[in-house]
Amino acid sequence: MELTRALEADTGLTCVVGAGGKKSTLYELAGRLERAVVTATVRIPIFDRQVADVRVTEDPLAVLESTDDADLEWPLGLVPAQERDDRYRGYDPATVDRIASADGVEHVLVKADGARTRLLKAPNEREPQLPETAETVIAIASVDAVGQPLEDDVVHRPEHVADVTGRAIGEPIEPADVAAVLTSPEGGLKDVPDGATYVPLLNMVDDDDALETAREIATHIREESAATHGRVSRVVLTSMIADEPLVDVYQ
Repeated sequence: MELTRALEADTGLTCVVGAGGKKSTLYELAGRLERAVVTATVRIPIFDRQVADVRVTEDPLAVLESTDDADLEWPLGLVPAQERDDRYRGYDPATVDRIASADGVEHVLVKADGARTRLLKAPNEREPQLPETAETVIAIASVDAVGQPLEDDVVHRPEHVADVTGRAIGEPIEPADVAAVLTSPEGGLKDVPDGATYVPLLNMVDDDDALETAREIATHIREESAATHGRVSRVVLTSMIADEPLVDVYQ
């Protein structure tokens, strides 16, 4: 199965949340999709090398609708402003909705929360920043979080993860804890539109030990989802450092 299909990212508007591989997932998808826009509703590090062109504009629709199509290169990065030397600001979710409806745009890929390079996270009250018309939401966690302590240098917002999992700060993270974050309405599922497809993604499945851990997490995810909301039909396992990042699809 091809990565874009496995992640159900071959629809119009796909958002990526979580920790442990959001940006690499966005850029991998951008390179595989036709006429894709890469953007964000939160801050995003400079990504000029990951796309064919970047347009910094407060009025992205004007760029898309008034620029001669031959002058646009895809995948196209769209951001409202450069905040510092190392990052751009993101658009508000309503603006991203409008980008997705613009003529000529086939796919929009959105970074919709932040994680400060940690391996696992749960959102705070202001996160995620999801456009209303999101068709797919991919929630990422790294299998490398398992076995490490529930602390700030591993987990973004560890107190929120502790609330979701019942795990105490400082305790080792278990596979069931990662699954709890990815199946909780206070974790990866937070504010996902009712009609959107929700896909948990386990990243950093880079060797056999990681694969075993990922499959254990995926089993917990499917069991928890089946017992509660039923929002998860598949769990995708990836190694974003590999030439072909799709490792497995757990259904």
